[in-house]
Amino acid sequence: MQSLRRFVIPLISFFICSSLLSVANSDEASGSSIYEVLKVHGLPMGLLPKGVKNFSLDNSGKFEVHLDSACIAQFENELHYDMNVSGTLRFGQIDGLSGISAQDLFLWFPVIEIRVDIPSSGLIYFDVGVVSKQFSLSSFETPRDCLAAPGPDLRDGRQIVETVSQIRLGKHDDAARTVM
Repeated sequence: MQSLRRFVIPLISFFICSSLLSVANSDEASGSSIYEVLKVHGLPMGLLPKGVKNFSLDNSGKFEVHLDSACIAQFENELHYDMNVSGTLRFGQIDGLSGISAQDLFLWFPVIEIRVDIPSSGLIYFDVGVVSKQFSLSSFETPRDCLAAPGPDLRDGRQIVETVSQIRLGKHDDAARTVM
């Protein structure tokens, strides 16, 4: 009985230590940077600007990224990043996105979803509520420099999105007056 204890106790200790080490290693490998997390989820690393060091990610895919300041990065269009960017990661897409706005036709629109089309197509879509804009996936391969900037004025973009939504829902008269 005594010899069995001498064998079993070290064996149990070995398995416990091995389990703890494998958990620690998987945490390090899975969360080394937000850019690696994006890549693992089938998204390009350049969706977020250079220099992101502080982020959180839970088991459901909800993430939050903290930047030193709000900033603007130049792609085919300008993207504005708030100090806090959040959303839910799924393979090939980010849902419930907040903290990123895209400029188009001199207006800023809040981006609510980003999704990669079939990877071989080379396209990525930015959804602003009533319309999606497609971009070349290669534009987002590497993180861009982001220049400090004040927040965009989203009033006009949000009003346009709301008006188009009302028109789609059949509230034509009220929506038409709002536009005029």
